[in-house]
Amino acid sequence: MLQPPHSSLQIAAVPAQRASARDRDQDAPWPTEAVCRRDEAGLFFAPSKEPTAARLSREEAAKRVCARCPVMVECREHALLQPEPYGVWGGLTAAERRVVLARRRRRDMELKKRPNRIAAAG
Repeated sequence: MLQPPHSSLQIAAVPAQRASARDRDQDAPWPTEAVCRRDEAGLFFAPSKEPTAARLSREEAAKRVCARCPVMVECREHALLQPEPYGVWGGLTAAERRVVLARRRRRDMELKKRPNRIAAAG
């Protein structure tokens, strides 16, 4: 099994800081239902000096696991809010998460630049 690059990042669903917003047991944190907690954890983090082809293959396999996960959205939001610098979280690689965060920042900036249409209409 592959080991993550940092010891505090053992598997993609380790953090238990927020409860699921879904209609599940509200006392159970979302990571307890993560599919990656089972036996595919090695897919989610790159070993050192991993060849590009192997990395792409591993990441695609990890994304397939994420696609069937009932808490994929919670995991993704956790990784975006932290932000998690390594691994596949919520079906996104670290590079993909950086793109999402950049888009969110641009969107937020654009929203701040727009005049308040409600105030202008009144």
